[in-house]
Amino acid sequence: MRLTRRRFLKSSAVTGGLFLAGRLFSRGLETLQAAPQEPADQLTEEWVPTLCWIGKQDCGVLARRINGRVVKLEGHPAHPRNRGTLCPKGVAQIIALYDPNRVKAPLIRTNEKGVPGRWRQASWEEALRLIADQIREVRNRDPSRIVWQKGRSKAEAFYDEAFVKALKATKLGHGAFCSDAGYRACEYTVGLSSVLHPDFRYTRYLLAWGWNLTNAGGNKLCWITWPQQFLAARERGMKVVLIDPRLRGGGPFVDEWLPIRPGTDLALALAFSHVLIEARHVDADYLKRYTNAPFLVKEDGFFLRIDGKEQVWDLNTGRPQPYDAPGVEPALEGVYEFEGQKIRPAFQAFKEHVAPCTPEWAAEICGVPAEQIRRIALELGENAMIGSTIRVDGMDLPYRPVSVMAYHMAQQELGFQAIRAILLVFMLLGAVGAVGGPMMDFTWKIHPNFEKLDQIKIQDPPYNFYLKDSPFFPINSANPAVMAKVMQNPEKYHVEKLPEIVIVHMTNPLIAFGSQPDIAESYKRFKFVVVISPWLSETADLFADVVLPAAILEKYEGPSSISDGYVDGVALRLPVMEPFFEARGEIEIYLDLCEQLGILYGEGGYLDELNKALKLKGPYQLPLDRKPSVREIFDRWAKSLGIEEGIAYFEKHGVWVKGPIPVKARYGYAIEPPFGGIRHRFYGESLLRYRQEMKARGVDEIYWRDYTPFPTWRPLTMDGSPPEYQFYLISYKMIEFKQSRSSFIPLLAELAPRQRLDIHPRTAQALGVRDGEEVWVESHHALTGETRRVRVRVHYTEGIRPDTVGLPHGYGVWTHPWAQGQGPGASALFFTGEGYVSCTADQSFQVKVRIYKA
Repeated sequence: MRLTRRRFLKSSAVTGGLFLAGRLFSRGLETLQAAPQEPADQLTEEWVPTLCWIGKQDCGVLARRINGRVVKLEGHPAHPRNRGTLCPKGVAQIIALYDPNRVKAPLIRTNEKGVPGRWRQASWEEALRLIADQIREVRNRDPSRIVWQKGRSKAEAFYDEAFVKALKATKLGHGAFCSDAGYRACEYTVGLSSVLHPDFRYTRYLLAWGWNLTNAGGNKLCWITWPQQFLAARERGMKVVLIDPRLRGGGPFVDEWLPIRPGTDLALALAFSHVLIEARHVDADYLKRYTNAPFLVKEDGFFLRIDGKEQVWDLNTGRPQPYDAPGVEPALEGVYEFEGQKIRPAFQAFKEHVAPCTPEWAAEICGVPAEQIRRIALELGENAMIGSTIRVDGMDLPYRPVSVMAYHMAQQELGFQAIRAILLVFMLLGAVGAVGGPMMDFTWKIHPNFEKLDQIKIQDPPYNFYLKDSPFFPINSANPAVMAKVMQNPEKYHVEKLPEIVIVHMTNPLIAFGSQPDIAESYKRFKFVVVISPWLSETADLFADVVLPAAILEKYEGPSSISDGYVDGVALRLPVMEPFFEARGEIEIYLDLCEQLGILYGEGGYLDELNKALKLKGPYQLPLDRKPSVREIFDRWAKSLGIEEGIAYFEKHGVWVKGPIPVKARYGYAIEPPFGGIRHRFYGESLLRYRQEMKARGVDEIYWRDYTPFPTWRPLTMDGSPPEYQFYLISYKMIEFKQSRSSFIPLLAELAPRQRLDIHPRTAQALGVRDGEEVWVESHHALTGETRRVRVRVHYTEGIRPDTVGLPHGYGVWTHPWAQGQGPGASALFFTGEGYVSCTADQSFQVKVRIYKA
């Protein structure tokens, strides 16, 4: 056969790709399924559109496939989030696809739990039958005792909604270890479900509060989108102030760094409010019209109500009037007399609340200079341009080009109230919902929790096993670590029914969640554990009864938003090739499991719940009497959106870009009615109500102390540790890794091959510790005296406070052979429960430690 240039290049591409794979795979390629062999002159090249599997934001991917085998992954140019680019995780996931250490078939444990597992391979039919038998027995007694533990699910309609509802199981998420404190604060205060990010196209002054700006993502996005928008904003002249104990990726991209003491963010925000009020940088019109700041507060802390209606002090009549009375002119300041009691507007109460919170007061707490605090607050006020407007897409809207990025920093002891305190700063400026101001979600849609979190009814015992509606955590983020504490001592929390079965969906709690020993103790107590994962995780290794091998890039999954905050659209994850080994996509797994359980068909079954979750109606509804393929489900879904080609459109184009997000959907001032017709909770009256009821029910102060109408500073629990525990330990996400699912990928491990302790050189030298030397890091529980320690290498960096050290997440994996020797996981040092879990049941990732030579 004559060798042509074209034939040479095609053959070289395949041969080169296989040679590289052979060098990377520790056991070669013999464990992979054999690809169909074709003559060299019949090589077939295809480009398959799909979505990134390994990252957070589902970037668009084009997979180059030759003869059915993927040889390269590139960014999809038509995807608004990554616009043709991929980060190292996105490129490197091809190695995860071909990883010979993936679970190749369903596994059933043959030894006792709590020790490394011994396994036998099973057929899918046997494994699903075993799982169904175990679930059915418990479900017949009480389905709430079945826990579905979510990692980062990528098809919530299929998993979080339809499967959990059809099974009637208890759903637990991972958010209490991520940013749920911030979510609850935003939902409660302004009604949007997310944390805080800027309006990059219009923001001109940004507080990067705990945000690793050039090496991180944030609110609903991963790495590429935010840094792209951030750098474009910098080119337009945006000033950036970084507030963080660690400089992180700020470097030359910030104008100023406030190396704040860990856990003191609430105090700093209160000082900012003090300065803004003192300097009269206050948007009175916004506060009067769109918040409860003018509502009159009685001496007992509750609103003055007449005939059930909240009152304001009307400057026209000189007496209380309903806040929505025609022609009323509410006062924001002043103290008034009514029926023998003093009353004042909530704003006046806040003014008095922050009066002691001077920059000098905050400087002592936060460890940053008072003059710097005062100047930044004044710069915020000046740059807010209160009263200004801007024309956007034909609409004249309030323009407040000051904003904040705050995401994972919410996971601290006072996280819920810290985010509320930051929100209050920008509410004073009228920036929430204005052009250039703080954003949360990508559109202005009021979440049901705005009302629900204000109307919680604390129930009588017994309580469920994550303490929802209890006096311990009325506002509740369903923290799996709280469940772990409850399982160890149910009587303490008035819990009678404990969970018996857990289905672990694409997560590794033992590594990813806080307080590894507590998580491990809870998993010992489950009667039956199912893990769905591409790899044998540490959680599975010690505790799983059955492991089901999940596909990664070889599956249908979605739908996924493609929004970058300004463009709307949707995409699907499409299989780039046939699944390796016996792996299956999770949707297929749940279809088969529901069929085994007898809950697939009929009213209330999985298919019925899918119709509701995907909003399928009329001819696009799934029949309830036959099992569809996953492709058929997505085809019906696509056609229900009005896409005539159905799933074929996505198989061809990869993404469906609807167009720009309309201004009327994006800004709170622009929608009709403004802000969805609600009033933002400047004053959290219901928090005071919960506090009083919690006290009346006899729970300890540690549970109710942070339920205050205004965020209130108090000393941190961890500061009660003995003086020898002199350092604050913080953790952070490394952009090289995505939790524990990527530290073993060779191309990523090469970027950050082992765990390290970030420490200031001056601090290390005072301890007599050299760069690269091994030390013990020992954490201390300030309430119980428990200690934990890990051994790790020191890494000098001047970009961290001298009293603070840092351990990144992503390490600690031991079951994958490519991850051995990387070092410990940070979760081994953190504690959970009282003092380290705050009022919304959210986990703190900060603790006091001591350091000494190994």
